[in-house]
Amino acid sequence: MAWIYLILAGLLEIGWPVGLKMAQNDKTQILGISIAIIFMGCSGFFLWLAQKQIPIGTSYAVWTGIGSAGTFLVGIVFYQDPTSLGRYLGIVLIISGVATLKLSH
Repeated sequence: MAWIYLILAGLLEIGWPVGLKMAQNDKTQILGISIAIIFMGCSGFFLWLAQKQIPIGTSYAVWTGIGSAGTFLVGIVFYQDPTSLGRYLGIVLIISGVATLKLSH
């Protein structure tokens, strides 16, 4: 169950940078800040649950890896962030590292 909590925490981690991006627009500033705070709290809660059984270093690396890769994809799909082979390779390396941590646990 701890790994499910950790994956959920990582997915929720994507929400707070999106909220901060939304907050850059005057019309959605309050909503964006609210979304960021809610997602931060929820993500932190599930990370806390996961860390009851998963070592802190592993859980933190997986949590940030999922959040980084997910935010990267959201940026490309919804915010027209730039893409390049190097950027995609970087995300593949992050995902590979996260997978290695999971398999080594």
